Amino acid sequence: MKAVAFQGEPGAYSESAVFQFFGAKTEVKPCKDFKDVFESVCIEETKFGVVPVENSLEGSINQNYDLFLKYNLKVCGEVIVKIEHCLITNPGTALEDIKVVYSHPQALAQCRSFLEDFGRELIPAYDTAGSVKMIKEKGLKNAAAIASERAANLYDMHILAKDIADNPENYTRFFVLSNEDSTATGKDKTSIIFSAKHEPGSLYHAIGEFAKRNINLTKIESRPTKKTAWEYNFYLDFEGHRSETKCDDALKALDKYAIFVKVLGSYPKAK
Repeated sequence: MKAVAFQGEPGAYSESAVFQFFGAKTEVKPCKDFKDVFESVCIEETKFGVVPVENSLEGSINQNYDLFLKYNLKVCGEVIVKIEHCLITNPGTALEDIKVVYSHPQALAQCRSFLEDFGRELIPAYDTAGSVKMIKEKGLKNAAAIASERAANLYDMHILAKDIADNPENYTRFFVLSNEDSTATGKDKTSIIFSAKHEPGSLYHAIGEFAKRNINLTKIESRPTKKTAWEYNFYLDFEGHRSETKCDDALKALDKYAIFVKVLGSYPKAK
């Protein structure tokens, strides 16, 4: 199998998602940006990519949902990773030595209470593990990073505090990208994007097509189209595979109330 692309440095939570889904011996390709992950799969440099789409505390990673509009890739799987943040420093750095904390903006937000009490300057970085790598390479003795225990071990760094997120129920959902989605397993979900017509009741009737077929919706979220002010696309997940008769009928009926419908893919539910 070709390598699997992910955003970040080795030790990132996205890399953990790759190993959790494909196995610990999977060859990986780190990418600097989420766009690079999509691009890598699109040009078949890698067969799969893994990107975060939603965190249980901070909500959706909007950039990745927007990228689905630009790339014609499929979601062929999902994986949910438990997020356990640590405060990580160079060996020999004490808590009172720290003046600044680096990490990805989502990680900083997820540790808001701890960091407010800690009272240090916060600097966003493009990646959790990347922030650990940076303070190691620069030999910063007055800085800390927030990342996983695995990242600390990988870069031979010191953990000053574990489990510093505001809520222990901290999980991130990842999509597995491919040029094809998965065949039906009987325990599937489907993700779509659609834009409702600008007519009274269009969204109500669109959602009703799923309700009348007893299809359970697991998520619906709006995002600006970025084309016209106050116009929105809707991102929707529902239980079932798009090849099932009732799901196929619902998607066809949705066309009556939508300007466009894009099926991102059908895939087995994460365990």
